[in-house]
This record gives sequence, C-alpha cells and structure tokens, in this order.
Amino acid sequence: MTVTPILAQLAGAGGGDMQSQLISFLPLVGLVVLFYFLMIRPQQQRMKQHASMIAAVKRNDTVVLNSGVIGKVVRVEDKEVGVEIAQGVTVKVVKSMISDVRARGEPAPANDSKA
Repeated sequence: MTVTPILAQLAGAGGGDMQSQLISFLPLVGLVVLFYFLMIRPQQQRMKQHASMIAAVKRNDTVVLNSGVIGKVVRVEDKEVGVEIAQGVTVKVVKSMISDVRARGEPAPANDSKA
C-alpha cells in the first residue's frame, strides 16, 4: 500500500474514535521510552559513577583533568583539590574538573616504535 490510500482512509474516518487516536499516539510514546533507555538513563548512570569517583579521591592518587593534564593529588578539600603537575608545581583544581582517577600503581602505556 502507498501512503495516499492510507491517508484517504484516515481522512474518511472523520477524526476517528478514541481507540484510533490512541493507536496513532502509541508510536510517539514508544519513541519517548526508547529515548529514555538509550540516552537519558545511561547518562544518569555515568554522572553517578563520576560523582562517586570524585568523592573517593584521596592523597597520592593520579588524576586526569578535563584539559588532559595528568597530576598527583597532594591536598584534598571540600570542593577543591591540590594537584602537583610537575615537581614543585601545585595547582588548585575544582573537583568537578577531574575526568579520571587512575590507580596509584597503574603502569603507563608503552611507546611502541613503528619499525
């Protein structure tokens, strides 16, 4: 069937009864439910995971900031963290700007040569 006969049948129904209106509204409800499970719920889970990771930051943890700077935590306060980015260079960072907390003994990836 093409679209034209279907539209003609719907127009000929004179607006339809409550059941036909509900059936035409059902795909929209399905899209909202699909959108929730594919987009909103995973984002909320990532936010909770990030919040718990930031709350667990402690001294001597290696952190990666949103800017890509890697440093070692030397001081933890309520909303801010002191991060040593070089020997003797400490910067104060807002906790929410920490993107990743690496384990203390996690090895760095090797620089493989392309031979």
